[in-house]
Amino acid sequence: MLESRAMSLAVIVLAAGQGKRMHSALPKVLHPLAGRPLLAHVLQAARALEPDQILVVHGHGAVEVRAAFAGARVEWVEQAQQLGTGHALAQALPKVARGSQVLVLNGDVPMLRAETLGRLLAASKKGLAICTCDLTDATGYGRVLRDARKRVRRVVEHKDASAKELRIREWYAGFLAAPAQRLAVWLAKVRPANAQKEHYLTDVIGIAARERVQVATVKATDPWEVAGVNSRHELALLERAYQNAQADKLLEAGVTLADLWRVDVRGELSCGRDVAIDVNCVFEGKVTLGDRVRVGPNCVLRDVIVGADTEIFAYSLLDAAHIGRRCRIGPFSRMRPGVSLGDEVRIGNFVELKASRIGAGSKANHLSYIGDTEVGERVNIGAGTITCNYDGVAKYRTVIEDECFIGSDATLVAPVTIAKGSYIGAGSTISKNTPPGQLTVARARQVSLANWKPRKK
Repeated sequence: MLESRAMSLAVIVLAAGQGKRMHSALPKVLHPLAGRPLLAHVLQAARALEPDQILVVHGHGAVEVRAAFAGARVEWVEQAQQLGTGHALAQALPKVARGSQVLVLNGDVPMLRAETLGRLLAASKKGLAICTCDLTDATGYGRVLRDARKRVRRVVEHKDASAKELRIREWYAGFLAAPAQRLAVWLAKVRPANAQKEHYLTDVIGIAARERVQVATVKATDPWEVAGVNSRHELALLERAYQNAQADKLLEAGVTLADLWRVDVRGELSCGRDVAIDVNCVFEGKVTLGDRVRVGPNCVLRDVIVGADTEIFAYSLLDAAHIGRRCRIGPFSRMRPGVSLGDEVRIGNFVELKASRIGAGSKANHLSYIGDTEVGERVNIGAGTITCNYDGVAKYRTVIEDECFIGSDATLVAPVTIAKGSYIGAGSTISKNTPPGQLTVARARQVSLANWKPRKK
């Protein structure tokens, strides 16, 4: 949140490019980084400034882009022809009040920080401010040209730069801030006199400097923060840079990571004290891990709350589930949306749960499917047990009350209630409610045929 400001603030995001080097039918700004579109990251940084307006200039794949952000509180401006970044800004600027301060961002630069943008706005109070960065290899980027007194004179794009200019390591990061009224005047003077025959937004910088306007610079110290995406390779590098940054935050918060290069946070991950995460784990949506939770290798957790002292073993997938304290899950367990586990529950290998609540102290250790089921406390579900909850049209609930023992390879046909303390014999198919505290067996009588012989080939 910025300090109180006299001017209203309009953020304009340029997001009309096709991204030819991505070799994809998907518009560039919709390619995901950390599970969200590139443009979503930029809008998040913009919203942190609490602007009065956010305008997104879109062009290639306009329908897809708008659909991906349906309901977003932005104003859409279409750039029907992509004639350069200056032309893109010219489509949006008439929709901004002349008394506003304008911040121009690019929709394919996902790691920018609101703090840097705040510094850029503060520096623009005297006229024009641009964001720059230093790179050992600035290939492809516009170079910042300064005079003998280190004042910014202009920015030259890579394709238009001389051999001497290409040796400059300070480059323009693509963000600028200026008063709307002055920006409109400078923009009107931009001409497509360059190698690409486009209206460069960078030409505004040279125009302002020639008019003796102070061009302030805010230098980003982290090149990843201002790095854009133009290819799959650049996207992959940014993904790992983003994930390394998330890993650093986890380590600083006291989380133990087996390998900071092999963890992916694609949402919000909140951890208690002494949490340990093994390699190749993916966290999506909003995930909360309580104190001393341990997550084994190759697990995926999506929109999950995990209670303290729970251990999740290797290759488990948890989706929209609530896990109690001191539980043991996996390996190779799957929890689909709507699962809630009480404390000290054990869910073992190749057990799948869906839309079910499992009471405290209950366990299903092997090869079972439990769907649309209410399981009480201290229930043992044997290997191979399944709840038949779907008849091809509708789904039905199964209720297993406290302290039941379900024998191996049992089939429970919903709707059915297994009463408290029931024992179900192995291999039984239960389609009727059981009485409490009794053994129920429902299977065909075993028969051996003495005179039977197999068919010959």
